[in-house]
Amino acid sequence: MSDPVTIRFGTDGWRAVIADEYTYDNVRACAQGLAIHLKSTGEAASGVVVGFDTRFSSDRFGAAVAQVLAANGIPVSIFTDPAPTPACSYGVVHENAAAGVMITASHNPGEWNGFKVKSAAGGSAPPDMVAKIEEQVARVLAGKQEVLTGNDSYEKIEIIPMFVDQLKRVLDVEPIRQSPLKVVVDSMHGSGSGIIREVLKDGNIEVIEIRGEANPAFPGMAQPEPVEHNLAPLVSAVIESGADVGIATDGDADRVGIVDEAGRYQSTLEVFSLLGHHLLGRRNETGGIACTITMSNMVDAICREFGQPVFRTSVGFKFVGPAMTDNNCVMGGEESGGYAFRGHIPERDGALSGLLYLQAMVMSGKKPSELLAELHALTGPHTFQRIDAHFDDAKRAAIGDAITNAEPDSIGGLAVESADRRDGVRFELAGGSWAVARLSGTEPLARIYAEAHSDQERDAVLADLQRLLGI
Repeated sequence: MSDPVTIRFGTDGWRAVIADEYTYDNVRACAQGLAIHLKSTGEAASGVVVGFDTRFSSDRFGAAVAQVLAANGIPVSIFTDPAPTPACSYGVVHENAAAGVMITASHNPGEWNGFKVKSAAGGSAPPDMVAKIEEQVARVLAGKQEVLTGNDSYEKIEIIPMFVDQLKRVLDVEPIRQSPLKVVVDSMHGSGSGIIREVLKDGNIEVIEIRGEANPAFPGMAQPEPVEHNLAPLVSAVIESGADVGIATDGDADRVGIVDEAGRYQSTLEVFSLLGHHLLGRRNETGGIACTITMSNMVDAICREFGQPVFRTSVGFKFVGPAMTDNNCVMGGEESGGYAFRGHIPERDGALSGLLYLQAMVMSGKKPSELLAELHALTGPHTFQRIDAHFDDAKRAAIGDAITNAEPDSIGGLAVESADRRDGVRFELAGGSWAVARLSGTEPLARIYAEAHSDQERDAVLADLQRLLGI
């Protein structure tokens, strides 16, 4: 007999392999745990919005969630079609709901699916809410709470038109629509398909979409994450079509990846910093920037230049979103390519990030490579890399201890100036370089990050940190 399942929510929800731990019974258990929590707080009457992406059976898993919530007497609105995770977050705000559930595994491989919970504010559920839901889910799995189901009395909502209208309200898209730019959008077979094209239709701009058809296998990539090694089709399309820029969104369209006019990938740290420079320097916005400990030091340089504060958090938008809201930040983001912006929702949005990048191009008259050069003129050159080191789960405790207890005097030949241990460990290194080591919240892997002023320096830091931690 297999061991009882333990469901834990990582940096952004619970994820597992479909038909292994990700089963209808376990998804219903999560829904029942949420229902019990909402009833205990008196918020159940405000209802829940349920969304789903293009993954295998996401719509059916979403329907199972809706049935459980409805059986608990909670009003439910469920999507009619697959949509981005930020559309679910927006739907919660639009419907004045108590919470949202998004069935998605975001950028994980195609055999995975997940259960994300959104707060009433539209952001990732905060840690205290997650802990209470987990507690109730554990009681359900232990047979101490019954799962109610079988109720189909829920509403259906067409979220895509509402979401597109919201993007148009948040951003003045008319100058972008009327620009002569040629843009390639790669939705990576995910739920962001058609969003940017719909926002910009009927103008002078030409939007070419690739990998726009839904395919839960995400062919040609290990996982639908808009990072360099997954974007060869986008690079080819940009070069072959003579496009001005390429924009990619991940499986649930809350992350963005950018390819410049020559087909060169711009790192997630560069894009976030570039957008921060656009908002503070070109749009003259005020307000700080919230970001995780794995975000670039270029953010600090930009904020110093424009007299704005930086608020660093642990990894996960359940930390970034509240920091952004509490401090009225103009934007918030994390290294993975998920960025949020004031005036929208305190949650990542890949389509809005891509549209803001286009706005930066239109307002400046610069190509993507020129925008990056403009950024580096202010901050100096920065180069970044993340290594995902997989390990046998039996080694998790030992690797976690190594990360917790590491106290090196130097890494890669650079002196360690300080250490931040709020999430794994971040080492500030001499000359403005840095390195981070932390365990993934959803997978058996250690993430090793480094940013430095040259590739050689960066690679030396990464190699030394791996050696130090035995990874």
